[in-house]
Amino acid sequence: MIRVLLADDQSLVRAGFRALLDAQPDIEVAAEAADGEEAVRRIRELRPDVVLMDIRMPALDGLAATRRVTEDPALADVKVVMLTTFELDEYVFEAIRSGASGFLVKDTEPDELLRAVRAVVAGDALLSPGVTRRLIAEFAARSKEPAAAGALGRLTEREREVMALVGIGLSNEEIARRLVVSPLTAKTHVSRTMVKLGARDRAQLVVLAYESGLVRPGWLG
Repeated sequence: MIRVLLADDQSLVRAGFRALLDAQPDIEVAAEAADGEEAVRRIRELRPDVVLMDIRMPALDGLAATRRVTEDPALADVKVVMLTTFELDEYVFEAIRSGASGFLVKDTEPDELLRAVRAVVAGDALLSPGVTRRLIAEFAARSKEPAAAGALGRLTEREREVMALVGIGLSNEEIARRLVVSPLTAKTHVSRTMVKLGARDRAQLVVLAYESGLVRPGWLG
């Protein structure tokens, strides 16, 4: 059973998400929170598998709340998916840099929301369909200059290649087709790369690909 915590200051939004999630045989809503402070408190108490976290909330916003969660080693298994009203919310890229496993727009289709919850539990990054690459490029272009690429020295040539493909938004299946390998082999390369670089999940690997200069905005191969 996948346990979800809903953090949003709008009770109507929480009610809608709860009705959808609780109707699934493999998902249950463990708790709700109306602000970031309450969200962090309930997350520490309940250790849910997934948190659906609104970016804009009173007391403590979703970005700061996410940072508190992802910086706490005791909560390493908790996955945070940010909720935003607009696809190009100015905080989305920073949220992923802060450790969120992805983001969804609030008016996403019900099937996509369910897929998102299940995907992040499986260890996949989640970005709303149709805007993934455009959004990453948009926010990477506004982010700081590429950091020193020293950390990439730990990677093999193939791992660097795989990291670049992750950075431009390709799934494991797409990477497998591009490199003419099996999806399992592609997944293994991605996993080893994350371990070597200390990336919390696939979303952070995307960020590292940009920050190291391995991928630059516009390289949407």
